[in-house]
Amino acid sequence: MSVGRACIFYAPDLVFIRDRAAALKGVQIYIGDGAALTRSFIRKRGKNLIGHAPVCTQLMWCAKEDVPRAIITHCGSEIVASDQRKLRTKLRAMAAERGVEASIANDGMKLSL
Repeated sequence: MSVGRACIFYAPDLVFIRDRAAALKGVQIYIGDGAALTRSFIRKRGKNLIGHAPVCTQLMWCAKEDVPRAIITHCGSEIVASDQRKLRTKLRAMAAERGVEASIANDGMKLSL
């Protein structure tokens, strides 16, 4: 999705991104799935993988494809029930290790693009 000059990629409920390099090329803001920070919710149903990639994996995708900013939404209980101050600190540290800026979305959140 492009908004003016900004290119945004929104991906809830995902296991992986097919042809990730092409999908994330030129993306400035990745909006991803927050089912869990580090625990994988990926499972197999028949021959298909279903579920949610952890936030740490999505941040790695952003780092590898030069996406500078990630916003995490669609949050699961690990995130929602956490001490928000500690959670934000942990998320920022995980993101910084990968050279990405990250935050948790909140109701009414506005972005400057």
